[in-house]
Amino acid sequence: MIELAALTFPAMDPVAIQLGPLAIRWYALAYILGLMLGWQYIRLLARRGLSSLTQIEVDDLLVWCTLAVILGGRVGYVLFYRPDYYLSEPLEALAIWRGGMSFHGGLVGVIVAFFIFARRRGHGVLAVADAAAPAFPIGLFFGRIANFVNGELFGRATDVPWAFVFPHGGPAPRHPSQLYEAGLEGLALFALLFWLTHFVKAAPRAGRTAGTFLAGYAAARIVAEMFREPDLHIGFLAGGLTMGQVLSLPMLAVGLWLVWRSCRAP
Repeated sequence: MIELAALTFPAMDPVAIQLGPLAIRWYALAYILGLMLGWQYIRLLARRGLSSLTQIEVDDLLVWCTLAVILGGRVGYVLFYRPDYYLSEPLEALAIWRGGMSFHGGLVGVIVAFFIFARRRGHGVLAVADAAAPAFPIGLFFGRIANFVNGELFGRATDVPWAFVFPHGGPAPRHPSQLYEAGLEGLALFALLFWLTHFVKAAPRAGRTAGTFLAGYAAARIVAEMFREPDLHIGFLAGGLTMGQVLSLPMLAVGLWLVWRSCRAP
């Protein structure tokens, strides 16, 4: 354990299970758990008639989303966060096991998957997005917890009493920004979408649930980034913004537009 001035960082091995040469990391388990629980939750909504998809369609959508999250998340990280490095070392872009995933890239991948799935199944793409959106915060929650376990994506230096000294963050106590994001992007956003899905009558047009997720995630990410240390190789951008905030601004605009559009009579 690493002794801190305020709190003790739970220095856990990033490898959860070691089976000979095969190493299963906590981050991989977070992805698997998030996808599995999200899948079961969307099936539950379908079973209760709270989704436009059938349970069989939900099973198919899981396969599409799994591939989209992995491919989109990796491509997004390569393009948004370290393009110069991967341009000089292109084969490293394939080394997913070394880390490096982008939520925004994964989201783009999922949107592409929604379009293809909707076209093949005869659904509207916004109806598919509405059906899947309530489960997204589940994966986000476990992903951020895995970030904390790995001691990565830590916060800015602070003197708050709940600060941690992270193994790779120098001697200064820092905000546990991963836990802030787990609470905002995961728990709070899940509660909002749960209320919207279970207790609010359907909107005149599709897109309200998906729009609420986009706007809610973007707002949560913009706030959390105020406490998170920017990526060392990127730093702050124009106006003191971080890359995460810049990428979240279009999400916020699109999300608010979808909510506004869904509440208007067709």
